[in-house]
Amino acid sequence: MSHPHTEKQRAPRNRTLTCSSEETQQFGRNLLRLSQLTEISSLENSIINQDFFEAAQYLPRGFVDLLVIDPPYNLSKDYNGHLFQAKDQRDYETWFLKVIELLQPTLKANATLYVCSDWKTSMLIAPILEQSFVVRNRITWEREKGRGAKSNWKNNTEDIWFCTLSDDFTFNVDSVKLKRKVIAPYRDSDGMPKDWSEGEEGNFRLTHPSNIWTDITIPFWSMPENTDHPTQKPEKLIAKLILASSLENGFVLDPFLGSGTTAVVCRKLKRRFLGIEQNRDYCCWSQKRLSLVSGDSSIQGYADGVFWERNSLKAQKLETKSLDSLKIRVIGG
Repeated sequence: MSHPHTEKQRAPRNRTLTCSSEETQQFGRNLLRLSQLTEISSLENSIINQDFFEAAQYLPRGFVDLLVIDPPYNLSKDYNGHLFQAKDQRDYETWFLKVIELLQPTLKANATLYVCSDWKTSMLIAPILEQSFVVRNRITWEREKGRGAKSNWKNNTEDIWFCTLSDDFTFNVDSVKLKRKVIAPYRDSDGMPKDWSEGEEGNFRLTHPSNIWTDITIPFWSMPENTDHPTQKPEKLIAKLILASSLENGFVLDPFLGSGTTAVVCRKLKRRFLGIEQNRDYCCWSQKRLSLVSGDSSIQGYADGVFWERNSLKAQKLETKSLDSLKIRVIGG
């Protein structure tokens, strides 16, 4: 059950997205609920407001190019009134296996899936993923909001498992290169830059993406993508997955949509999408975020067709220029 609407006291410059009661009613009318097998034409670019295990049994088969799974980790957490209780390890494995069994029939033969987890949950889900898919890599990304610990190392990373259904899959490496500042530029015998370029803002090199991501900024109060969702993924992070592993007009499914990041990034990058989320408030936040894309399709940290290092001067200038044209001010990298 969702919490009743209560107005939080926020700082004047706090840009966290919320919905008024009127907006919740408005956006709620566009949400779907499944009670029978449904054709994909009726689900395209939609959000299903329903428990995953109820909705999944009514999904069509073989329509998904890219599956992005960001399930509840094996932690006790309150998702706006929907409580997920930490489980015994075997019980969580059983729960996750059921998720995979329901989703696998929705995949095309050449589909890709990414599964988010923390380090403890990774140990539980990796063997299950290996049973059904080709596990190609584990991405580890820096989540700099991790809490400190007095008797242990601070947890400030999360994992994303990169899996495919077969050896036939999409991976657009040129779409996800990272533009890094060159600290010690090397020149060839003619004095020309070697594997880097000079510019007014400095010297930069395009690098191939690795499985360690340190350029991600978690949404916070001054960013227009921020919501009150406790585990919201950044648009920049999801954009990397979508650009790497799908084509324009490809179909992306997110069965634990949360506050809508996957759907929003799909719209910005011209992919079709379907999201499932049981919390009505989260669904309405997603719909509101989608409605704002026509006015601002930018993705913070992604510009000129490349991803920029967090807090790089060029990235800040590009983002500020883009957002200033829309009379929007963004703080952070």
